[in-house]
Amino acid sequence: MNKNLKSHDLTVAVDIGTTKVCAIAARKNEHNKLEIVGFGKVESEGVLRGVVSNIEKTVNAITEAVRIAEGQTGTKFSTVNVGIAGQHIRSLHHRGILTRDNPNSVITDEDIDKLIKDMGKLVLPPGDQIIHVLPQEFTVDNEQGITDPKGMSGVRLEANFHIITGQVTAYKNIVRCIEKAGLKVGEIMLEPIASAEAVLSDDEKDAGIALVDIGGGTTDITIFKDGIIRHTAVIPFGGNAITKDIKEGCTVMPNQAEKLKVKFGSALAEEVYEERIISIPGIKGHDPREISEINLARIIQARVEEILDFVVWEIKRSGYERKLIGGMVLTGGGALLNHIKKLAAYHTGMSVRIGSPRDSLAQGYLEEISSPMFSTGIGLLLKGKQQEPMIEPESDFASNSVFVSDLEPEENNEKNGPSNRIPYQDESDSEGGIYKDKPKNWLDDIMLKTRGWFTETDE
Repeated sequence: MNKNLKSHDLTVAVDIGTTKVCAIAARKNEHNKLEIVGFGKVESEGVLRGVVSNIEKTVNAITEAVRIAEGQTGTKFSTVNVGIAGQHIRSLHHRGILTRDNPNSVITDEDIDKLIKDMGKLVLPPGDQIIHVLPQEFTVDNEQGITDPKGMSGVRLEANFHIITGQVTAYKNIVRCIEKAGLKVGEIMLEPIASAEAVLSDDEKDAGIALVDIGGGTTDITIFKDGIIRHTAVIPFGGNAITKDIKEGCTVMPNQAEKLKVKFGSALAEEVYEERIISIPGIKGHDPREISEINLARIIQARVEEILDFVVWEIKRSGYERKLIGGMVLTGGGALLNHIKKLAAYHTGMSVRIGSPRDSLAQGYLEEISSPMFSTGIGLLLKGKQQEPMIEPESDFASNSVFVSDLEPEENNEKNGPSNRIPYQDESDSEGGIYKDKPKNWLDDIMLKTRGWFTETDE
């Protein structure tokens, strides 16, 4: 327990994945690196292909992961940042136009905000909602290719937007799980955007890069060019599909298939010795099973090549196939497969590296945290909101006050979770004493605003 820790110095991320739920608490040091002060990881049983399929199991996993992390920090969490993924995620492009009344005044944040809010008028398929609105380029009076128009003069302001949408039910289920665990949602962010923040450099984003995050249930793709997100996509299978193939191809139990993949698996069959045999203990006195290591690799390679085929198709669909100077970065738990980097390079013809969040961490971190499987969690810490400081009541007020939990215990418990949680405060302006995380730049400011604009119906 660190007695010098204050809750409002911390940022907390909860990564709700198909195979794991992890809670990570960190604070930034003077070099803008993350000092990990709390880490809890438990097995995930209530998530299928990146989407919550069982509320109760997911809540239990979140509660346990947060409890472990809280025990290490010695403080209770109030606000957490979470990611959203799944095959329901869609992306589209749209162009907005704003004619300004006063051509002599300069373009301000308010003008950009008007353009972004207009995107909320788009007609979406039933049950979908906007998650992020990301500006691409601006045009001011026919002057194209402007990345930040603030301070310029002009009558006609235009912008191209990359809009990311998802199902309302999937979004609400994530919020419901967090609130049932006694916590408040700070930011909900598309998981590949969070992963990109943790593993990609600014130079890579400028040169053009494809980030491929191979998770347990989905494979997420994000394409950057000129420092801007150009394309996002979600492939509805990942590492679990490989495990399932091993289970069926080798006729073994699911837990044995996972161990075979992790310990002996290879994404490239030509790198495996043909004569090696893996012996698997039999069940309840049955004879052990023997599996050829090269056959195991062939099963894995077939599924990984299928995933890479989808990745190549999405890159071509984006229109940036020949513009990605930086090549491809693999991250997520699937990037830990032996020889997957070499297979990806062979299969796509692109330069490939394995991306881990190591460069975002301060010295002294657990080696496990630097694994590619925690890229999303680290990215949520880098771009998410900090904890809200608790307001200590004055003694005169405290002696005469009656808390909501005393008046409406059943309703309050359902809304705010277990009674041992410290109640969180609603956001207010800086004059009210509530801390608000300041965005690093104008694009981060836009991302912070859009979630509130397009999710008012969820309140």
